Amino acid sequence: MTSAPETPLDFRTTEGLRLMLVRLRYASDGWSHDPDASDLMSYAMEKYGALARKYGYEPVEAAIAAFDAMHTRAVRVAEDPWAVVTRAVELTLIYDHRADGLLCSNQQARREVDFQRHDAERFSDRETDLADFHPAFAIPAPQEFLEFDDGESDDTEEDEEPTNAWFAVDDAVAVFVALRWPEEVARPAIEYICTRLMRAGNRGTAFEALRRDSHAQAMLDVDQRAWLVFLRVILGNQHPDRRLTSAGRGMLLRLVIGDEPQTLLADRALVAQIASIRHPARLRVAGGRRV
Repeated sequence: MTSAPETPLDFRTTEGLRLMLVRLRYASDGWSHDPDASDLMSYAMEKYGALARKYGYEPVEAAIAAFDAMHTRAVRVAEDPWAVVTRAVELTLIYDHRADGLLCSNQQARREVDFQRHDAERFSDRETDLADFHPAFAIPAPQEFLEFDDGESDDTEEDEEPTNAWFAVDDAVAVFVALRWPEEVARPAIEYICTRLMRAGNRGTAFEALRRDSHAQAMLDVDQRAWLVFLRVILGNQHPDRRLTSAGRGMLLRLVIGDEPQTLLADRALVAQIASIRHPARLRVAGGRRV
């Protein structure tokens, strides 16, 4: 008398998966040679493929996570084994994705409690240098340590008085006018630089943004070389070795911290820099000569 062939388990059901996992657990080589085990892993790849792609992984990565979960006792004794496997796969993919961003292991990412920490970034991912945008490298401007309060209590007079920054803009324009620049050319350019400086928050970042600003070059009608000279005159030379010198501070900062326009006009190096800037085409006069 022959026995009826064993009915294959339907591992897609809750009890079918439980019975198959018990059989594979207590068989000496079940996972290696059982044909149903191969079918189970193929089904897991199909079932969790969309979840894997959501976090940027291939379906095989989700199947590996499901394989690891199916070896645990918690899945075999769970009321709904597939629900436990699904949750385990989802958590594994979440922490794998988090670990890739933080450049650490999955286990370390699971222990990470500070979820506000951003993913690792390469220095090359940003156009500006790290020292130009990271607050840890920010150096307070010298004028922040100066006291401008003259002890007067007349609030009305203080409200009507413009700030030192705007005085500096007027004085900078006066220096260019004294060097035979028309005010209608110098003032818009200097005020444009000041606007970009206020948006950027520091001279280094503003300089990097303005050095490629074709609109500003068109405003002055100068080439790239002359525009860079103009920026160095106004914002200063941003090279680390020059930042604490007069050339590194730039005209605006020097005026803010107390230099007078007459002092700047007596600075031969500064005057030579301004003289080296090619005059805008609008300064042409009759006969093709320049002012």
